[in-house]
Amino acid sequence: MQSKAAGRSAKHSYQLGLKTCKTHIEHAYIKGRNSVQRYNWSRLNNQQVGTYTEYFVKMELTMYGLQVYTTEVDDRGIDFVARYEDESFIEIQVKSLRSPCSYVFIHKDKFMLNKNLYLAFGLLLEGKPPELYLIPSVVWEKPSKPFVSRDYEKPEQKSKPEWGLNISKKNMPLLEPYRLDKTIESLCR
Repeated sequence: MQSKAAGRSAKHSYQLGLKTCKTHIEHAYIKGRNSVQRYNWSRLNNQQVGTYTEYFVKMELTMYGLQVYTTEVDDRGIDFVARYEDESFIEIQVKSLRSPCSYVFIHKDKFMLNKNLYLAFGLLLEGKPPELYLIPSVVWEKPSKPFVSRDYEKPEQKSKPEWGLNISKKNMPLLEPYRLDKTIESLCR
């Protein structure tokens, strides 16, 4: 049982946290912003965006009833694994972008195409909640817009071969079948 002093201390810490948050909100307002924007992605650095997207995908999968298991080290192109009930595990690599016209890639030696490997892609547009996609790696077996394969075989090309996702306003409708909820629905049948 928690003592009254410990309870007061916890309550005091909580109140201090709220006061600090309120101070930050007031400070943001004083600096000329009319309101604090929840989806202010430009405020985050690349590592924060990547971490946020990975955790958000994990939580969304959990909310759909999948079991999520985190890897200790991401040295094989796998950020985490998940499965639905007693089905096979799926391996997931997470990538994100903050621009509706951009490109994201994964080195081919870290993303070996197979039916259990997926790319979780988060598009974080300023002022909007994340758009999540869960794309089976096998779509790159026959690359077509927006899925690209680049091998960089010319002598002057130094980059490693990669699978890419070309994001543009024109290509966004082609990603629609891979929205997270649609892919989850097909996985959990």
